[in-house]
Amino acid sequence: MEKQNKIVIYQVFIRLYGNTHAINKKWGTIQENGVGRFTDINNKALKAIRELGVTRIWYTGVLHHAMVTDYSAYGLPGDDPDVVKGRAGSPYAIKDYFNVNPDLAVDPARRLEEFGELVERTHRNGMQVIIDIVPNHVARSYHSVTNPPGVEDLGASDDRSVEYRRENNFYYIPGEPFRVPQWRDGYLPLGGEPHPLADGHFDENPAKWTGNGSRSPQPDMNDWYETAKLNFGVRPDGTKDFDTLPAGFENEPAEAHFAFWEDRDVPDTWKKFRDIALYWLDRGIDGFRYDMAQMVPVEFWSYLNSAIKVKQPEALLVSEIYIPEMFRDYIRLGKMDCLYDKVDLYDTLKRIMAGEAGTDRIVGIRESMADINGHMLHFMENHDEQRIASTGFAGDARKAKPAMVVSAAIGTGPVMVYFGQEVGEPAAEDAGFGSATRTTIFDYWGVPHHVRWMNNGRFDGGQLTAEEKALREFYRRLLNFTAGSAVLTGEYREIHSYNRQHTGWYNDRVFSFVRWKGDERLIIVANFDASDGFGFELQLPGDLTGQWGLTDGSHTLADRLGDRRLTLEVRNGKAETRIDLQPLESLILELK
Repeated sequence: MEKQNKIVIYQVFIRLYGNTHAINKKWGTIQENGVGRFTDINNKALKAIRELGVTRIWYTGVLHHAMVTDYSAYGLPGDDPDVVKGRAGSPYAIKDYFNVNPDLAVDPARRLEEFGELVERTHRNGMQVIIDIVPNHVARSYHSVTNPPGVEDLGASDDRSVEYRRENNFYYIPGEPFRVPQWRDGYLPLGGEPHPLADGHFDENPAKWTGNGSRSPQPDMNDWYETAKLNFGVRPDGTKDFDTLPAGFENEPAEAHFAFWEDRDVPDTWKKFRDIALYWLDRGIDGFRYDMAQMVPVEFWSYLNSAIKVKQPEALLVSEIYIPEMFRDYIRLGKMDCLYDKVDLYDTLKRIMAGEAGTDRIVGIRESMADINGHMLHFMENHDEQRIASTGFAGDARKAKPAMVVSAAIGTGPVMVYFGQEVGEPAAEDAGFGSATRTTIFDYWGVPHHVRWMNNGRFDGGQLTAEEKALREFYRRLLNFTAGSAVLTGEYREIHSYNRQHTGWYNDRVFSFVRWKGDERLIIVANFDASDGFGFELQLPGDLTGQWGLTDGSHTLADRLGDRRLTLEVRNGKAETRIDLQPLESLILELK
């Protein structure tokens, strides 16, 4: 299927997004530090997001997860702080897959309806909705209060006397109760604040395996101790207790995968997650971001994603995965639409920005992904990574501008931005659990730069500095061009290597490549150096000049990120243009 335009994803952490409180007390309560709600993302907010160039919103933290805040009045008591990270809790310790976080609702009794209204608003504003599914693990306190008829809780029918049974949803440590981790380095739940449940004890007997795979009844404090690992039919020795896909099935469409699994007996956990995904599709969700997908067997993804694609072919399925050797299996066998390009492109761009590597490294990364580049999701921030402007990363949000141009334009796959990135949020404060440089996902908090963008609900950037406004305008231009330009779904060729060999003053702080489709042609060049500008005669290889059908003479190049116009001179089949780049400047030059 030919892509018409690229996808632009905007990640919104709802608990933080609409929160206008600026007190930001460490370990603060919801009353002290405030919280963002579904209703805060109103039509005005959504219009501003859409005008940024966004086509899909990934709403993070939607599902009901473990949290300390008490909603007993609604039948939702708070969780034990000994097995909750932060006060607000991790959005990846899901407590109820069939309902949403009560923190996010004006009326917690109507929380599911309020989220449904947000989904409808998002659709009316021309964007689709993605939410998380976290198949590898759930909160230790998992219990759904709104299971659909005929659906029982994860673990409800487990045989807890054995470590493993295929139809169990969890792995167990028979004869051993769970023990709370030993805290170190001054850490205490809630920062040591007294709480009736913060007593160093959590009742779980027998203990379950921990989410990251720890088989100790007392996980380490650096383990995912707040979660229990789910059983997808993989025995403790790593062997598979289910049918595998036939040879050659990587070439079969989703319909064939669906038919393969239709009459086969599969582990109970598989069925439960299929029910979860289909439940949310029926509620208007347009796709899923799968947390730590690499920790779940690819056969399960074939089973789940083929069922999703048969029901909703246009659903977008995004996989968090960090093992490049697994990429192709998860795309072709697991039927994923796109995978995180973190360990290759993101990590390399981060090193280039820090001056620890040169741009030559980008060439090999793009070549190694040539057959799957349309499936690679590019980003420079998300909730797991350090903020670009933080002291742990670049210390200056502007340093990501060339990296964002490369991320957005080098492939045909989606590009993603995390809320606050476009206004230079540095995550400078320690919110409680965790540390500064990453915006907290565990505590109640306001995001200062984003709060200024919200401008008391006007969503117009009225409180931003001139520098922050200029940064957001850069993102607006880049993302709108990315989403609206069909040429970025076409052909790619790097011209960096050619210019490294043949062009004076061209160097490994600069990167250049071309894109084309039909009659459209782009020349893209980015300067990663924060201190130095560079000038040179950028050349196109002779065979490319012929392939593009360029005739001798002067051809106009218009910059799509700014207002500059340059000239491409073609003489005797040799094409070159004078490029003068300021520090951190990029040009997306459209051949007129």
